[in-house]
Amino acid sequence: MTAPRFRVVPLGDGFDRSDFRCGSLPLDHYFHRQVTQDIRRRITACFVALDADERIAGFYTLASTSILLGDLPEEVAKKLPRYPTVPAVRMGRLAVDERHKGIGLGGALLADALARIGKAEIAAFAMLVDAKDESAAAFYRHHGLIALPSSPLTLFLPMASIRGFTV
Repeated sequence: MTAPRFRVVPLGDGFDRSDFRCGSLPLDHYFHRQVTQDIRRRITACFVALDADERIAGFYTLASTSILLGDLPEEVAKKLPRYPTVPAVRMGRLAVDERHKGIGLGGALLADALARIGKAEIAAFAMLVDAKDESAAAFYRHHGLIALPSSPLTLFLPMASIRGFTV
């Protein structure tokens, strides 16, 4: 049996983020300058994939959110209580360092996030993501997420699909 190529852990103060580059200036800027403030303020949680040399190969963020019941597809909404909103977990950002692109790390990070959400003891109906563009939306659709009818770049996956998901 071989050791895992990456391990995913919460972002801590001791990690060097300075050489992380995913190719998206807004994501790089956020990771270098903003994420630790958001963690301290309890606005988001950030998890990083570390390679064998303990360098950050990718990251994602999770935060609580809600979805308007009326924004969900009719076939999903009709099965839910008539609350104005339903609780969810938002994956705010997902990025892979340029040195590690094309090896499936983005999918592995998504799987790790789904596993964490599936193990959580706080109620949430779904995981929600806001894709930055059509390419990102295609990535999420490939992994089973469903676009909201009124916003094709906002996708969700019901927790019922996530329960029991392991990495």
